[in-house]
Amino acid sequence: MFKSLKLYIGLEVDLEHLFATLVEFGYKRQEAVSEEGEFSRRGGIIDIFPVSFELPIRIELENNTILSIKTFNFASAEILWEHKMVIILALRKPYASHATSFSEEFPLSHFVDINTGDYVVHNQYGIGRFLGFQKIKVQDKLRDHLVIEYDRQEKLYVPTESMHLVQKYIAFQVRKPKLYRLGSKEWQRIKERSRKGIQKLAWELLSLQALRLASHGHKFGVDTAWQKEFEATFPYEETPDQIKATLEVKKDMESDKPMDRLLCGDVGYGKTEVAMRAAFKTVMDNKQVAYLVPTTILAEQHYQNFNSRLKNFPFNIQMLCRFKSGAEQKIIINDIADGKVDIVIGTHRLLSDDVHFKDLGLIIIDEEQRFGVKAKEKLKKIRLTTEVLTLTATPIPRTLYMGMMGAKDLSIINTPPQNRLPIKTIVVEYNEDLMQQAVMREINRKGQVFFVHNRIHDIDKITGRLKGILPQDIRLAVAHGQMHPKALEEVMAAFLKREVDCLVCTMIIESGIDIPNANTIIINNAHTFGLSDLHQLRGRVGRFNIAAFAYLMIPRGEIMDSDAKKRLQAIQEYSYLGSGFNIAMQDLEIRGAGNLLGLEQHGFIAALGFDLYCRLLREAVANFKRIIPHEN
Repeated sequence: MFKSLKLYIGLEVDLEHLFATLVEFGYKRQEAVSEEGEFSRRGGIIDIFPVSFELPIRIELENNTILSIKTFNFASAEILWEHKMVIILALRKPYASHATSFSEEFPLSHFVDINTGDYVVHNQYGIGRFLGFQKIKVQDKLRDHLVIEYDRQEKLYVPTESMHLVQKYIAFQVRKPKLYRLGSKEWQRIKERSRKGIQKLAWELLSLQALRLASHGHKFGVDTAWQKEFEATFPYEETPDQIKATLEVKKDMESDKPMDRLLCGDVGYGKTEVAMRAAFKTVMDNKQVAYLVPTTILAEQHYQNFNSRLKNFPFNIQMLCRFKSGAEQKIIINDIADGKVDIVIGTHRLLSDDVHFKDLGLIIIDEEQRFGVKAKEKLKKIRLTTEVLTLTATPIPRTLYMGMMGAKDLSIINTPPQNRLPIKTIVVEYNEDLMQQAVMREINRKGQVFFVHNRIHDIDKITGRLKGILPQDIRLAVAHGQMHPKALEEVMAAFLKREVDCLVCTMIIESGIDIPNANTIIINNAHTFGLSDLHQLRGRVGRFNIAAFAYLMIPRGEIMDSDAKKRLQAIQEYSYLGSGFNIAMQDLEIRGAGNLLGLEQHGFIAALGFDLYCRLLREAVANFKRIIPHEN
């Protein structure tokens, strides 16, 4: 059994025993905590930075009883969110070893954040409803137990030392789950069927990885002097995670196995820079780069960005998408085949049968989940012989990341860029005075504004209203996906060149790169957007050390459904930096997370709950890793 310390609200703590256990676990006592494996005490406050936690926790005591458990930001001392129960592991990194044999008992999430009335999953007994705590006499001592109610009001009493077997039920469905009967074989049957389906997914992931490792790719050379010169032109200080991700990508490229790495990072955390450095390295080895993006707008932004960053180097960069005429596309396709184009940025048009590369060295895929089945099938074939780097701003919930570790090469950028400020997020009823003030405040500090209105049929009407409340010299423009490609390209180019003050647009800007000058976004009818969409849209602003604002406008007197309320509450609550992971988990609870794993796997998640699904996935991956050859 793994060593763990379990703390929860209402627990009476023997402080000497607590500190002795932390020391035994390899933790060091300090004046203040700043890194994993440290703890400190000031009166009734105990801070602990547990191993493999993103941030430390603060435990508040009154008469040695735990009053609260909160995650806090040690840099700013800001309290971020509260927890009910926490599991602290010994300092030996629990996820590091290839040889580690994981079982479903080993927890993935360190927090058991359940409230009375929540549906929960007990690994051994299935789905029930949490009723709270109850003290029960065990060997003449009163001990706390979690009480879970099952079908026919049967009750299970779980001692707190076994609380790692319990987790909140989260799935991809909105309907209430079925409660199980205690002692019936049905839960074990369903779990076994799901386990087999999860093993199939793990086997597919690992078989693809094994095939890739068995084939030989191009072994890229070490960094050139030009590479170092180019990287020095990055105008910001790299974050530790950015540096780590870049090194992981380069190590993959310099091996003779084709790279297939997923780079995951919150909106605006610098994934594009990592991709750009990989692209530069590819061209330095006389090979071509294809940068695949889901929208023409994003293709245009990346094209401008690459041209600007690479202007001092003799690279031929082209763009292939519907912004280009048929004749222009033909010339670019011929030049790609002749090897005259070094880097081509484009939409799924790049995967068409008429596009042939002379010597493709790297394909960068932005947000792969947004491409269709046909594109994905084509990419599957490419993966076996070509270096592939996939970028996503859809944060993988930590539990799924832990479950997939070893089945996929993953790099995570979690650290926010230096001097980045959280975006001030305000939910407010539609108010033209406030709109006018918000736009003018941004323009008066020489900034630009996004006004998102996601209905094309009356976007001109809303633009007219804005014109009516703003001074005449304010430059407005409209952008949406049904515009003529050339007109849309011109509007976006004008906004990038600061020739437009306020861009009234649809969600077309959801995926995008830095527009450092735009630091206010107003989202109209915010209650109609999904949580991840709101998070992505909010990420269009607040890129540097300038205070940024996101106004989420809802109609006056609108009676919202409970899901819309939850979404707006979550987006307001999770406005701190790096909150994407919490957003991803909230999104799972509210509406599911799209096609993250495919339909069949969603069925298993609904049957087991997300946490147990991830535990079984990790167990299957660990077991197969022992029989499938892999790189050390």
